[in-house]
Amino acid sequence: MAAANSSCSASLGLLLAARCALLLALAGAASAGGGVALSSAFYDASCPGAHDVVRRVVQDARVSDPRIPASLIRLHFHDCFVNGCDGSLLLDDDLPAIQTEKTVPANDNSARGFPVVDDIKAALEHACPGVVSCADILALAAEISVELAGGPRWSVLLGRRDGTTTNVESAKNLPSPFDPLDVLQEKFRNVNLDDTDLVALQGAHTFGKVQCQFTRENCTAGQPEGALENLDEVTPNLFDNKYYGNLLEGRAQLPSDQVMLSGPAAAATTAPIVHRFAGNQQDFFRNFAASMIKMGNISHLTGRDGEIRKHCRRVNGKGY
Repeated sequence: MAAANSSCSASLGLLLAARCALLLALAGAASAGGGVALSSAFYDASCPGAHDVVRRVVQDARVSDPRIPASLIRLHFHDCFVNGCDGSLLLDDDLPAIQTEKTVPANDNSARGFPVVDDIKAALEHACPGVVSCADILALAAEISVELAGGPRWSVLLGRRDGTTTNVESAKNLPSPFDPLDVLQEKFRNVNLDDTDLVALQGAHTFGKVQCQFTRENCTAGQPEGALENLDEVTPNLFDNKYYGNLLEGRAQLPSDQVMLSGPAAAATTAPIVHRFAGNQQDFFRNFAASMIKMGNISHLTGRDGEIRKHCRRVNGKGY
């Protein structure tokens, strides 16, 4: 890490700065979460076709459900912010030992895509039994989903193992669409993500849909609370930087998005980053990729910690 910091302090220019941000994220991967460092080559010998298997299932799912790429990246986000990136979000109720995170307010009737994760796991178990973790499936599916929607590619660091517990109390504190800026910043800082990460990762709202009850306008007359609205009304199925243009025009769907410009501390923290990304899609793409790598290293399990689940909805040894 010291060498990476020294290199970055001597670098000039936007491109070099962005490359240094990615370098620091990669360097942090060796120490974040403790234990064995993650590696993009983790499955090269044990399951060399893992990426292709995940990509095929996501592609097939996308044909019948154009929302699924946005849904899959959201699963990775909500997993990593609770207990770290350990697949705990995927666990169903198995009381009294396991209380699912799927029914907390941020996930209930909102988090979706679980059957696609099941399909990916089944395909990987057929190809490489007992090798690829559910936590890594979420990381791979998130990157593939972004790429398929026209966004950036990045080398997904792999080698996570699956947790055997959930954390419902922590899940109740996931970032909310109604959080003010200072609360969002605190929640991101609590998992070692800074303001650039916050603005970049919120950029995933450039595609997908949201229930109208969570929007700034709420639901129009006659709309049920579950009625869906496009998060980005300009290019709703593409991963691009149009989302930030929406913010500049005051047209963000979610209150928690618009506060990155309107919050009391925004002018000195998040607003300049919003302006940067609105004016330069490649800058957004580079930072989004780096922030995804950082997020993917939140408190992961490696080595002999956790397990490789046979089914993503249950810990091993439990019937299904």
